Amino acid sequence: MRNIRTLKTAIVAFAAFMALGAAPALAAVDPETAYVLNTFSFLVNGALVMWMAAGFAMLESGLVRSKNTATICLKNIALYSIAGLTFYLIGYNLMYLDVTGYIGSFSPFWGADDAAALEGTFEEGGYSASSDWFFQMVFVATAASIVSGALAERVKLWSFLAFVVLLTAIIYPIQGSWVWGGGWLAEMGFSDYAGSTLVHSVGGWAALSGAIILGARKGKYAADGRVQPIPGANLPLATLGTFVLWLGWFGFNGGSVLALGSAASAIEMSNVFANTNMAAAGGVIAAMILTQILYKKVDLTMALNGAIAGLVSITAEPADPSMGLAVLIGAVGGIIVVLAVPFLDKLKIDDVVGAIPAHLFAGIWGTLAVVISDPDATLVTQLTGVVAIGIFALVLSTVFWLILKFTIGIRVDEEDEVMGLDKAELGLEAYPEFGRGSQTL
Repeated sequence: MRNIRTLKTAIVAFAAFMALGAAPALAAVDPETAYVLNTFSFLVNGALVMWMAAGFAMLESGLVRSKNTATICLKNIALYSIAGLTFYLIGYNLMYLDVTGYIGSFSPFWGADDAAALEGTFEEGGYSASSDWFFQMVFVATAASIVSGALAERVKLWSFLAFVVLLTAIIYPIQGSWVWGGGWLAEMGFSDYAGSTLVHSVGGWAALSGAIILGARKGKYAADGRVQPIPGANLPLATLGTFVLWLGWFGFNGGSVLALGSAASAIEMSNVFANTNMAAAGGVIAAMILTQILYKKVDLTMALNGAIAGLVSITAEPADPSMGLAVLIGAVGGIIVVLAVPFLDKLKIDDVVGAIPAHLFAGIWGTLAVVISDPDATLVTQLTGVVAIGIFALVLSTVFWLILKFTIGIRVDEEDEVMGLDKAELGLEAYPEFGRGSQTL
């Protein structure tokens, strides 16, 4: 029966082809269909990126101690909510509306006029305005999540959230306008496909500044300079978070094709998905091999961050490389993480989840690696973008952190840090039956 149906389908298809004469094999869809597919791509891929918020929450929850678990969960859902509000009130138009080279417009996003589409008039490459806003908004929250993990276990809740407001309303959209808003770096030819620098390095610079100003957790570094490991409470949860991030990254990079209304854009998105996947795999394996060589044991947390570093590394250009090159780019990211974590410890910069190596250092590498596969990109231009955005993000982050430090304060009391932020700031425990609270039940 299956063969008979296949034969009948082939006969019908052949008859239709003969009736059309010399119709092209890949005829373009009509403008309305392209509009629907482009909008659908923004919405579905945006939802995948939103799911990365859950990935960050689970990864960070697994890598902090149990006494700080509820607080890190609260920070992640709060920062996502703040990012949505700030990108609506100021961020989107500051990044995209009437960009004059260095900055956009200070105004809320009221939504573009979609009346023409409702009346049946569709521009080539068109899409719903709100779908674009949604897709761009979920990227902002990713940058803020990077800061959350690095500064965990000792930063005050409301001070951190105040910084998130400044990061998402000012730092992120202004530097984003320089590239994705058609600003001065875009005119130079700087290329960052989905945000190795614009998203991940910016979050990394903000985290680095905050970690230095905030200081290390109590007991992290001994008086003689020795590093005293503070293991996370739930490595299975951290592993789950990494898988969730890996899944969400398909939307992060795939949606950045910004279209799905043609065969060409569908092919490009397929290549992006495949390269994104293989870069993460390269990061994992490289991190595993290097930790085995250096420490005679494989470190799970390094492997997890190797996956993230591989994903960050390929984000600047996931469409052009071959699959083999994508593996190598991701593998270098995994190596960077393994080497950068002890380097930061030597500097006594306490990064709880390894966010700075995975997002900042790997983000810089990925942005420079664009020149390997993109003949239009130059190392000078890519380096110019990395340095310019790095200086901007680092300087403003430092100013904002210092303002918060000398006004409302950014670090919890030593007693609260020892007790745990769940009890100190939330008055509850994530696992009451297994913690101190179990004694009162």
